Amino acid sequence: MAKKYNVYGMGNALVDIVTEVDEAFINTHSIEKGFMTLVDEERQTQLMEAIDFSKSSMKCGGSAANTVIGASQFGASCFYSCKVANDEWGAFYLKDLTANGIDTVLTNEKLSDGITGKCLVMTTADAERTMNTFLGITADYSSNEIDEAALRDSEYLYIEGYLVTSDSARQAMIEAKQIAETNGTQTALTFSDPSMVKYFKEQMSEVIGSGMDLLFCNEEEAMLYTGKDSIESAKESLKNAAKRYAITLGDKGAVLFDGQEFIEIEAFPTEAVDTNGAGDLFAGAFLYGITNDMSYAHAGKLASKASSSVVSQFGPRLEKSQSQAIFSELFEKS
Repeated sequence: MAKKYNVYGMGNALVDIVTEVDEAFINTHSIEKGFMTLVDEERQTQLMEAIDFSKSSMKCGGSAANTVIGASQFGASCFYSCKVANDEWGAFYLKDLTANGIDTVLTNEKLSDGITGKCLVMTTADAERTMNTFLGITADYSSNEIDEAALRDSEYLYIEGYLVTSDSARQAMIEAKQIAETNGTQTALTFSDPSMVKYFKEQMSEVIGSGMDLLFCNEEEAMLYTGKDSIESAKESLKNAAKRYAITLGDKGAVLFDGQEFIEIEAFPTEAVDTNGAGDLFAGAFLYGITNDMSYAHAGKLASKASSSVVSQFGPRLEKSQSQAIFSELFEKS
């Protein structure tokens, strides 16, 4: 019997505040460029007071949220497991998430006391994105956020790697994986960011356990996790962590392993202005494809086109009309 959801995502719920800054801003505020850095509320407030909000945008975000919204825009049915607080940021998050067609464990009646997490995404002229994240209440993500019925009724569980930084969230990741495996739901994980692999490799390995069905990572993350100094060596070593995987290679496209053979995915040339969200949308488009009768090659082509499109504009995701246009361009030509 067909399952209700194509993708059940679990991850941090963060209001993304996307803004443009210059190199001087990065240097003046001693920000580690190109990484996601966890900060406390005081530090984030300091930075938010320094940015130009007239050049900023807000969306419900977090890595896995961007992925499930991306999948939904192509036509996937998605559920998102997350945690926000009963404050103005939490109300914004829930409203924006449901407006994007995502079912969720959240309701206005079940929002908890605390502060909703926020991610300040700073983009520089070289298209590099730097994130300073205050987790807020999502730091307390736990098994309480798992909707077991929705998870059982999903084709794929998609886990955000950023959750490994919290002990309670990591236990939730492991529990969700066990529920999925018991109920015929495929398991997928994204490493999320090189810093997650660099500083939390042991915890990430604990989540992976005997292996994932599908893994998403970029070139740097693949080599950091496997300890290899070339992508060719890392490709072979990753087979120990996942039955199938996708490695994004920036402007060189991507390489997929479908469990039997490697598939090279070409990049779509574009002028990058903001790399934020590229990997998230790649995963979203790819998950839509493989849960809607596409081959790995076709799903990879869609994912490559979608990610190249999102980096050509500011912000971590596309509009639904843009996603539909991409699909039509690739697969509905006469």
